[in-house]
Amino acid sequence: MTELNATAEGTTTATEMVLPGKVAPSGLQLVRRTLPAPIAGQALVRVESTAVSFAESAMRRGRYYGQPAFPFVPGYDLVGVVEAVGPGVDRALIGRRVAALTKTGGWATAALLPAADLVEVPDGIDPDEAETLIVNGLTAYQMLHAKAKVREGQTVLVTGAAGGVGSILVQLARHAGAQVIGTASPRHHEALRALGVEPIDYRDPDLAARVRALAPDGVDAVFDHLGGAGVALSYRLLNRTGTLVSYSIAAALDDTRPILLDFLPLLAKLAFWNHLPTRRHASFYDIWAGAGKPDSAKREAFRARTRTDLTHVLNLLRDGVLTPQIAARFPLAEAAAALELAESSARTTPGKIILTP
Repeated sequence: MTELNATAEGTTTATEMVLPGKVAPSGLQLVRRTLPAPIAGQALVRVESTAVSFAESAMRRGRYYGQPAFPFVPGYDLVGVVEAVGPGVDRALIGRRVAALTKTGGWATAALLPAADLVEVPDGIDPDEAETLIVNGLTAYQMLHAKAKVREGQTVLVTGAAGGVGSILVQLARHAGAQVIGTASPRHHEALRALGVEPIDYRDPDLAARVRALAPDGVDAVFDHLGGAGVALSYRLLNRTGTLVSYSIAAALDDTRPILLDFLPLLAKLAFWNHLPTRRHASFYDIWAGAGKPDSAKREAFRARTRTDLTHVLNLLRDGVLTPQIAARFPLAEAAAALELAESSARTTPGKIILTP
């Protein structure tokens, strides 16, 4: 089918995948919609690649804090080519490949976005490979360097090391000179070893002992995506000056109670640990922290930080430092199957599940 058609009036017909409510993946709806011409400060981006992330699994259950009201178009990030720009936007941007952190709206053949949110993708990078590094690469890089400040010679533990964030985080940690221990299903252990990671079965009843055998004094940092009761174990595995970075509550994904009833106790626990008379540190990472209101100084600082960090990570990809981890590719029209695979325990390949509009 024709996914992107420009009309004589400057509008564009695009195809979007809509999440209509709390539905199973099969409840996603493929629709066509007319996008207006970009207004001042906007750019029209023809989407080349987007992906499935943990956020979409949470959003379809109504369990992602701050998600918009149903119905809406999911899609936390995207890579595409600028087709048109509105007044006040540099026309040199037209034809350039860009990346964008969107939170929603990425599962489409085209999107109208603030031009200030676009980050140029270095020449020579495949759009699907770049897509693996937007939310995942930013999350991993900022947790590693801004939150935990991991240095050469340290040892870190990454839970969910075969996931979208984990598979990038372990590579960045190795690049920083750290020893990496990663929890994952045994079917992912060979791939993790190839990345220089010491894998441990996440279901191992002696997981703590296995970590202690590799790091007798404890680890310098733990990156925990589960939250829930398991975060206490992550904290106990730290050494005397270690840092715990919690960045998701995947363990509570299937709960039916309000999300805040899981999120607030986690924040309280992290705050309590920080007030103990120790040299350990614990925090929650939110990729949107400090974003501020639109057009505020905080928003501009957030954009600058995002652009700097994402450009650095993309350059590492271009230079061959990072190996993109792509678990599978699906056309946009098969987003339901992609989401089902993302939520399945039968996944055999680590990394990101890509949608190609």
